[in-house]
Amino acid sequence: MNTNSEIRKYQKTTELLIRKAPFHRLVREIAQALKSDLRFQSHAVLALQEVAEAYLVGLFEDTNLCAIHAKRVTIMAKDIQLALRIRA
Repeated sequence: MNTNSEIRKYQKTTELLIRKAPFHRLVREIAQALKSDLRFQSHAVLALQEVAEAYLVGLFEDTNLCAIHAKRVTIMAKDIQLALRIRA
């Protein structure tokens, strides 16, 4: 599958792109660093994942616009940094 068809495939879908188990482990790891013995309902973790993915998609959209503005088609770390600064 070439890159453009892969992009179109993911643009058409509404399913989560990050696997649930690794995301749940990450949430637990971050929560443990803040307070031990925290428990999460599965719906709460799913809501966190939805929001996290929406944030990342928006960030990459903004990053892509920064790269296009610089007359490039490839995003670079400096594009992400600029997008984050503009969002702040």
